[in-house]
Amino acid sequence: MVASNTASKNAQRDHGGNLAAAMEQYGGTREGWIDLSTGINPAPYPLPCFTEADWSALPDSAASHDLHQAARRFWNVPEGAEILSAPGASSLIALAPALADPRWVRIETPTYNEHAAAFRAHGWSVTGQGPAEACVAVHPNNPTGRQWQAEELAAPFRIIDESFCDICPDQSLIHLAAEPGTLVLKSFGKFWGLAGLRLGFAIGDPELISRLSELQGPWSVSGPALKTGVRALSDTDWAAQTRARLAEDAARMDDMILPKGAELAGGTDLFRLYHVDDAAEWQQRLARAHIWSRIFPYSDTYLRLGLPPAAGWDRLEAAL
Repeated sequence: MVASNTASKNAQRDHGGNLAAAMEQYGGTREGWIDLSTGINPAPYPLPCFTEADWSALPDSAASHDLHQAARRFWNVPEGAEILSAPGASSLIALAPALADPRWVRIETPTYNEHAAAFRAHGWSVTGQGPAEACVAVHPNNPTGRQWQAEELAAPFRIIDESFCDICPDQSLIHLAAEPGTLVLKSFGKFWGLAGLRLGFAIGDPELISRLSELQGPWSVSGPALKTGVRALSDTDWAAQTRARLAEDAARMDDMILPKGAELAGGTDLFRLYHVDDAAEWQQRLARAHIWSRIFPYSDTYLRLGLPPAAGWDRLEAAL
């Protein structure tokens, strides 16, 4: 069962993707592991060809403008909302609490733990319910997949983290982005599968975006990230094909896992969340086959699995 938020500070900031720890305990090489502990698309967007100038020159304002225009089109950003690109959504999560005086922020759990950690680091008090001066909603939620409604997000300062929303763009709350006090965060690493590129976006209230830009400083996004982002955000055919493939693979994962004694607890088309009898035992069983999964310090039964690459399905089936 999900327990109350009594985990230690280190446990609260526990993450997937910690493959080095798995290798230290179970052996093997990075190339020999299948990492299902994150919700990253295992078939990433193909990188463009980079020139020497992409690496050697400071990113110019024209390239940033092109990226923001591509983002505006792809996400149907409303007029009146501004866009800021950043080296990953996590950098924006860390900075955003500085945009308002620290009081109370409402963050319902379970959810992505970096939001609460960032607000606490800026002196905010975190509550799971009731009125507050700020609120955070991960939409769809990680790990449960919950989708939020606009009327649930009432606060003078609100952050809507849509890192996983590109699989279901019709559910996006981007239409709220022009409203005062609102920031919508977008991640490039999840849907496009390029987490190492470090690219993310804040879209919202122009005043907040301006202040966030000042906190971030210049040249925050690399030339290769700008070039890749423009191309990927303009490739709507790839996006549509990817959504269809991810939906098929998520259903395939359920068909594989549920007969083994698991129950579906939530998730998205990029990761699935299951109730199992003993999550730690399931993780150990998979780890012995060099397949890494995600369990949580607040639950003995939650097991989260990302999608394997095309060559990894047979290994996962055998490990189960």
